[in-house]
Amino acid sequence: MSTAFFFVFLEGNFLPILKTPIDISLLYNGILEGNLSLLSKAITLVESSHPTHRQQASELIDCILPHTGNSIRIGFSGVPGVGKSTLMESLGLHVLSQGKKIAVLAIDPSSHSHKGSILGDKTRMEELAKHPNAFIRPTPSSGILGGVAFATYETVLLCEAFGFDTIFIETVGVGQSETQVSSLTDVFVLLTVPHTGDELQGIKRGIMELAHILFINKIEQDETHSRHAIDAKTDLVRASQLLPKTVEFWTIPVLMGSALSGFGMEILWKTIEQFIEEKKLHGVFFEQREQQRMHRFYGILHHLLVEKIQRTLSQNKELQEVLSRVKNEDISPLSAGNLLLNKIRF
Repeated sequence: MSTAFFFVFLEGNFLPILKTPIDISLLYNGILEGNLSLLSKAITLVESSHPTHRQQASELIDCILPHTGNSIRIGFSGVPGVGKSTLMESLGLHVLSQGKKIAVLAIDPSSHSHKGSILGDKTRMEELAKHPNAFIRPTPSSGILGGVAFATYETVLLCEAFGFDTIFIETVGVGQSETQVSSLTDVFVLLTVPHTGDELQGIKRGIMELAHILFINKIEQDETHSRHAIDAKTDLVRASQLLPKTVEFWTIPVLMGSALSGFGMEILWKTIEQFIEEKKLHGVFFEQREQQRMHRFYGILHHLLVEKIQRTLSQNKELQEVLSRVKNEDISPLSAGNLLLNKIRF
């Protein structure tokens, strides 16, 4: 059976759009054999909202499941302009020099009005994109909250089955709401720069309390003893000490460096490896992976139930009357929700 595709051009990237029919065995064998083009098409399949594609995506993921779980999954977040893409390229090149294979999943924000995305991360990591052992996949968030895309978890599994042993996940960079990435990764690196006010966010329950490593970017080696570098590190160390420990055996390190020059990349990678080793020694690495699988299961279940309810509402006149009563303030949204839930059969 042949597989048909056509392409859409966005910001220098040709993105494959699937057309049925799709040969799952072709995608499966292509992924295991290292066919990068078929990996891209498989990712497009799991990102598709078409009902037929969803069923085929499920079949593909079940097939590749025995070949997954053998990577280090690293999340990167920070406010826009902090240098996430530059850091991932610099760190990625360092990791590649040690014989690793890297997949970069870069999540771009989507427009709330037309749902489009620029998808320019590949152009911002030009040197990394040229490396034969690196793969960069820009993905629109499509309105999904939490800093990642809906199918990021499945994309990670496809990349692992392909043979990538290191997975970078870059969030959209919107700040405190980007907590979803922690349910996908083994290590969460939060980036900041001096004098942005991010140091004060450490006293809030939010993205900072999920971080395993704090990295102050845009500080060159000869600036590490400067007043602004020392103050930034001191403030972050104090702030991190106010946070509840998410990992009992780990004290959050505050590192400094420059993604532009490469300063600090070696110590950042060693710290990531150290954290992974500590998690395995304390028996929490695989336990967290199990929790992440269950988190994804309930996330999928929630998504499918909401879709089913929305379809039922649009097709049932009796339920439409309940919605009209909400609009006219004849009934509260809370009462209407309970009423509809009792009427919908699952």
